Amino acid sequence: MVLSRFWLAIFVSSIAFVIFSLCIGSSYTIDNVLNGKKDDPILISEKYVEQLPKFIMDSIKKAPEQTMIINRDTLNADTTYVYKAKTVKIYSGIQKSDGLLPTCKNSLLDLILPLIAYLAFFCGLMQLLIDSGASEKLAKKLSPVFVKVFPTVPKNHESISYMTLNFAANFLGLDSAATPFGLKAMQSLQELNPEKDKASDAQIMFMCLHAAGLTLIPTSIIGYRAAENASNPADVMLPCIITSFIGTIAAFLIVGIRQKINFKSASLVVALMTIIAAIAGLLFYVNTLDLIGKNAFTSNLSGLMLVAIIGFTLIFSFINEKKFVEKDTTIFDAFVTGANNGLQTGVKIFPYVMGMLVAISFFRNSGLFEIISNGISFAFSNIGVSKQITDSLPVAMLRPFSSGGSRGFMIDSMRTFGPDSFTGRLSCIFQCSAETTFYVIAVYFGSINVKNTRYTLSTMLLVDLICVITAIFVASWFF
Repeated sequence: MVLSRFWLAIFVSSIAFVIFSLCIGSSYTIDNVLNGKKDDPILISEKYVEQLPKFIMDSIKKAPEQTMIINRDTLNADTTYVYKAKTVKIYSGIQKSDGLLPTCKNSLLDLILPLIAYLAFFCGLMQLLIDSGASEKLAKKLSPVFVKVFPTVPKNHESISYMTLNFAANFLGLDSAATPFGLKAMQSLQELNPEKDKASDAQIMFMCLHAAGLTLIPTSIIGYRAAENASNPADVMLPCIITSFIGTIAAFLIVGIRQKINFKSASLVVALMTIIAAIAGLLFYVNTLDLIGKNAFTSNLSGLMLVAIIGFTLIFSFINEKKFVEKDTTIFDAFVTGANNGLQTGVKIFPYVMGMLVAISFFRNSGLFEIISNGISFAFSNIGVSKQITDSLPVAMLRPFSSGGSRGFMIDSMRTFGPDSFTGRLSCIFQCSAETTFYVIAVYFGSINVKNTRYTLSTMLLVDLICVITAIFVASWFF
């Protein structure tokens, strides 16, 4: 219900703002909101050539292809004059994201189709884990800890293995694998849910732990920093880990208090200390490496772990092939069955994803997001917050809505202020240490038709806020 009202609020307010801007003349056309594409110039006016200043009128007629650009060196403020059929179209600035109709198209072609392919492959692997008995063995090993965190989940339940694989994939930065594992976990937890249209305690805990985006190897962030010629692309790795880990602990405590979880459990404390020790040990090892060694290690570890998961699944299935025979199937047929289930899941979640992305696109292109973002930055600057921090806030603000949008702001901040600046580094930590909350809720709950998400959204947004505040303190400490 909360998500539905929020979706309506940003859509309706954006539509109202677009119409208002057009009526008062601050916008020349709304075509860019409907049909524009990301990074396209925005049409701000159209005039007869005689209405232009004489030096522009004379210059544009002599310019190649009768097109002239002024202020080329001003960031995102180039003014382009295009003379055609006695009129001159004037463009200024660039569009921040695709318009409504291109978003509908691209959400299918650029997001859902690749996601369906990932879902098909990894759901096929998960079917092998189920039929071979590997998921059952994994669940038995981890049950002592998981039954403390998820008291409503029975001991040795298969959802434990799926959640483990999801956390492990996120931990290693394997986004393409994390989503299929997470969707399978939600479907498995839904089988235990007595109220099918209402989120269970276990589902809320799983989603909120997911929100902090605990990542050990921020491979993509390091890659973007390397592309922008950072002196040490991996220097944000430790701040990212610390920030996301604190966010994860905060999520666990917030939801755990509400669900009355026993925090004094010995197995829970041991598991937590083991994770902290493992992270500390790995960080200690990484810090002993030189720059080339760090880059090689961080780029290869995630890939090797993914290959290891695939290899283990296939080898374990081969060793236990008799279990497939007992079920009157083969290893390959079981993989195809799982892949088909993944395909159906992808088709099912498409309307939820498209609806959310279209609303976010409209919100950004309406100009309303920019006004809110600038207002918050102005308010923070007036209470003494450093400009270096306020310049990076758009990344933090957009991150819960759109990974691609916040990524664009992150790259822009590195190009504007430098990848080794405080703003550039803080933007990277913001991008790494939180989740695309609205997209994740739409996808995960949409896949199981849960309408009432209860306090999931508010808790995930609170965790996002904690990650933002933590990122600022951690970045200030390190840089």
